[in-house]
Amino acid sequence: MYKILIVEDEPGIREAVAEQLRSWDMDVRIVTDFRKVTAEFAEYDPHLVLLDISLPFMNGYHWCKEIRATSKVPIIFVSSAADNMNIVMAMTMGADDFIAKPFDGSVLVAKVQALLRRTYDFGDSVPVLEHRGALLNTEDGSLSYNGEKIPLSKNEFRILLVLMKNKGKIVSREKLMEALWQTDAFVDENALTVNVGRLRKKLETAGLDGFIETKFGQGYIIPQA
Repeated sequence: MYKILIVEDEPGIREAVAEQLRSWDMDVRIVTDFRKVTAEFAEYDPHLVLLDISLPFMNGYHWCKEIRATSKVPIIFVSSAADNMNIVMAMTMGADDFIAKPFDGSVLVAKVQALLRRTYDFGDSVPVLEHRGALLNTEDGSLSYNGEKIPLSKNEFRILLVLMKNKGKIVSREKLMEALWQTDAFVDENALTVNVGRLRKKLETAGLDGFIETKFGQGYIIPQA
């Protein structure tokens, strides 16, 4: 079943679109907190996003850029701001299509179905882990925050992957060492400390202070809050 994420602040429109898509056996989630669009995207991992331009807090262009930093998932802009400048801007930002309001629901469904067919004949969406707005792409090993990519070494990616998969839980040094070197024997523990330290410095430089906490005698944790 295809999953569709709707980012639209007009209740009447988003509910009508959701109902129509569900009638075609699609799973639909509607974003209601417009400060956490990327977090919702990462948690839901949709096959396609329907995105308005005019939204509270940040506009659709901002969220399109954030999503495009980590994913090639199809994005369709749905907006009444359908002048040439906005259409060109949407496509430049990475949108796959643009539907002008008001629109016929059957036309929107047809466009969604066509784009899904074209996209998923070739592969699946990219899995992404999210915390505090940081997005970890588990397919290519990249991390992005505020639309900027943070370069990671192979070891730094593995550490962050294990910690983000266990968000809110203490991960022992032994488990991290196994993830890095596939063994807990004959490895200098200082190597793990050095790798975590380098990763922390990169996160702090990007503005993610306190992203990883040390639990002395136990291991490391990415706090839930």
